[in-house]
Amino acid sequence: MSADDSNKDNNNPRHIAIIMDGNGRWAQKRHMPRTIGHQAGVKAVRKIVEHCARQEIEVLTLFAFSSENWRRPEDEVSTLMSLFMATLQREVSKLHRNGIRLRFIGDRAAFSDNLQDKIAEGEALTCENKGLTLVVAANYGGRWDICQALRKVAEKMLAGELKNYEIDEKLITQYLSIADLPEPDLFIRTGGEQRVSNFLLWQLAYAELYFTATLWPDFDQNSLDEAIKSFKSRQRRFGYTGEQVLGKSITL
Repeated sequence: MSADDSNKDNNNPRHIAIIMDGNGRWAQKRHMPRTIGHQAGVKAVRKIVEHCARQEIEVLTLFAFSSENWRRPEDEVSTLMSLFMATLQREVSKLHRNGIRLRFIGDRAAFSDNLQDKIAEGEALTCENKGLTLVVAANYGGRWDICQALRKVAEKMLAGELKNYEIDEKLITQYLSIADLPEPDLFIRTGGEQRVSNFLLWQLAYAELYFTATLWPDFDQNSLDEAIKSFKSRQRRFGYTGEQVLGKSITL
């Protein structure tokens, strides 16, 4: 990758990753049940997916349900699972018609058989699409992702297919959940919190971070454009000096 590729100041990020925070607080501010906020959040997802497709973003990764979210009240988790299922049933065909490829990352074994089947069906239906790749992180955690990658590396070593001195960052990256996709250029978190919360820990190493107080159901196309504008205003140096990047005298 050349400096021209790694620092396209006038172009959109290739990969945007978002923590969609604030659904429950959005509902509570309106004296509504938290579940209403999650329903409103689905509408925001639809707007952002459509906008990313129009802007020719290559990959959009959304943190839908973390491995820690099982700790929430049982009725809220149940509602989230039902909403997840209903959204899949309603939206997958629309995604397919618009050339969007759907991917899921995370430990799906904890989901019901029916939900696992719907996830697999959605992936299979859209796998050949060439437009936006929509990655949904569900029952996902960044530490889990790294651990499952290391387990695969260990299996290779036990099988005699890998030597310890061959283990490096590039090798580990090959076994992560989105190894075949570009790493996130822009990370967005809504809702006012300023942390990455176990999301894509390895892959976010060089992402530009953008935090906003806007609650997820209120995050719209204009909000996304502001985040992208902020991204474009930054110089991505990847350890080099600004002079080297501007002089385009480096190769990454």
